[in-house]
Amino acid sequence: MDERQTPQQEHDERYTSKGRLRTSVYDAEMERLQEQLVLLQYWIQSQGLKVLVIFEGRGSAGKGGVIKRITERTSPRTVRIVALPKPTDRERTQWYFQRYVEHLPAAGEMVLFDRSWYNRSNVEWVMGFCTEEEHQEFLRSCPEFERMLVRSGIVVLKYWFSVSAEEQQRRFEARNAEPLKRWKLSDMDLAERELYVRYSMAKDTTFQHTDIKQAPWWVVPSDDKKAARLNCISHLLAQFDYEDVAPDPVVLPEVKDIPYVRTPMHEQSFVPRLF
Repeated sequence: MDERQTPQQEHDERYTSKGRLRTSVYDAEMERLQEQLVLLQYWIQSQGLKVLVIFEGRGSAGKGGVIKRITERTSPRTVRIVALPKPTDRERTQWYFQRYVEHLPAAGEMVLFDRSWYNRSNVEWVMGFCTEEEHQEFLRSCPEFERMLVRSGIVVLKYWFSVSAEEQQRRFEARNAEPLKRWKLSDMDLAERELYVRYSMAKDTTFQHTDIKQAPWWVVPSDDKKAARLNCISHLLAQFDYEDVAPDPVVLPEVKDIPYVRTPMHEQSFVPRLF
């Protein structure tokens, strides 16, 4: 992978000589965007909006990183993460979309799907976990399902994080070299690496059928993780004409004094003070 600066970046001090966004620039902009995410959160609550954001892409593409930054300063009661495990035996007998429906947003909520029903047209299809008939039925029904969500008043945003084969290889090698990160390198990741071209085919097929006007796909180039996070969050914020409806500071009440004798401190067990 060529990491040299592009002509547009060559004289831009925001980028390193390898064309990557400088950490100082990233930190300052991320702080600003996270403040805006908190304002968006208040707006979603005040307007009773129902927002669904889907994050898809290859392993190590950076989905988890951007989700973490979105939720760092927002309330988990308003901005929820949904990352479902593999389906149970009972769930496998249900209508495919059924187990996802219960996690859709109610009024005043934004739900972030860390992978979603698109497992069927990507991981499940490539790995042979679904039949060809199930795959074809998903491609037929998914656009109609998403149109129904939009008609019901749910804002549906879909982001696909795109990482090059060279960068994915580098990230997998970095995980493998670091014992504390090796848990991130699963058997599925290894299989995905081997089947990189098949996953490309699956992504292209998915887009052909599900990149619809009511819920289009937005591709996030993610070889530069920092830039990808900023670009994705900036785009997410731009989808809403939100206003600052953050609550005013409150007056903290005085502590009420009532007759009460507390248990002596020496009768309690404390963790050792190592620091």
